[in-house]
Amino acid sequence: VRSVTASEELGQRLRAHGMQPQILNALSHEHEAQIISQAGQLGRLTIATNMAGRGTDIRLGEGIAASGGLHVIIAEVNDSARIDRQLAGRCGRQGDPGSVSLYLSMKDTLVERQLGLLWPWLLKKWRHPNLAAYAFRRAQAQSEREAYSRRLSVLRNDDWMASALPFSHRGDA
Repeated sequence: VRSVTASEELGQRLRAHGMQPQILNALSHEHEAQIISQAGQLGRLTIATNMAGRGTDIRLGEGIAASGGLHVIIAEVNDSARIDRQLAGRCGRQGDPGSVSLYLSMKDTLVERQLGLLWPWLLKKWRHPNLAAYAFRRAQAQSEREAYSRRLSVLRNDDWMASALPFSHRGDA
């Protein structure tokens, strides 16, 4: 829900500056194919959440490859670095040219949730760019460890349920 809200808010802000973005999120899923088919066209600005349009290649319009290809802007990190790499990879599918930019804030919810309020203070005090990159990597790594632990717990609970309720696997009712 957070990413849907963020994509809608970004769309409103861009419209206030005279731009006309297409927004691809859970609220626009019925138009997903149409939005993706237009995403690689000249002058097109598409905002998408990390789940939107997965498994679909963006075809570049005429002249787009010659001008540098698709440009992907990542405006917030995801709980998993793997998802960020997938998003960055959208810009160079099928051997097409492309580029990616990353704009982050220490007020990002992932950083605040995983690292607390001390990190922004440290970054302000030391002003070292490598420290900011380290903070984001650390926040993602912590989030990935927590997700792994949750998946492992679900697997253990499933195994326990299967052994505690052996009758649940019988075919006779």
